[in-house]
Amino acid sequence: MNKQHRGFTLLELLVVLVIIGLLASYVGPRYFAQIGKSETKAARAQIDALEKALDQYRLDAGHYPTTEQGLPALNVNPGNEPRWGGPYLKKNVPPDPWGKAYFYRYPGEHSEFDLFSYGKDGQPGGTGDAADVTNW
Repeated sequence: MNKQHRGFTLLELLVVLVIIGLLASYVGPRYFAQIGKSETKAARAQIDALEKALDQYRLDAGHYPTTEQGLPALNVNPGNEPRWGGPYLKKNVPPDPWGKAYFYRYPGEHSEFDLFSYGKDGQPGGTGDAADVTNW
């Protein structure tokens, strides 16, 4: 009984590696583009939730928190608000999906209050993942 042992040749291995490389170069950019879109969508959802909490604060206190009081006023009474009915969020104000704090300004330059993130790059403006995410 003669068993013949046969393995892969170097050429066959190279062909397989080239095919895997081509698939990765095609699928990889599409996959990572979706990750950036999901972070932007998460930032928009967080801004929407913070807007609702700010609106509830305004209903109770009669005005939005000042820029100095900022978003922490949604969790802790700033001390001089007798009609504060919070906390208005179950948890502390989250950072944006890129790990940076949201910016809040009242009165706003673009709407009654401005609530925004500078995106992935942390700089004003930008496109794609680096675009600002705003409430206006």
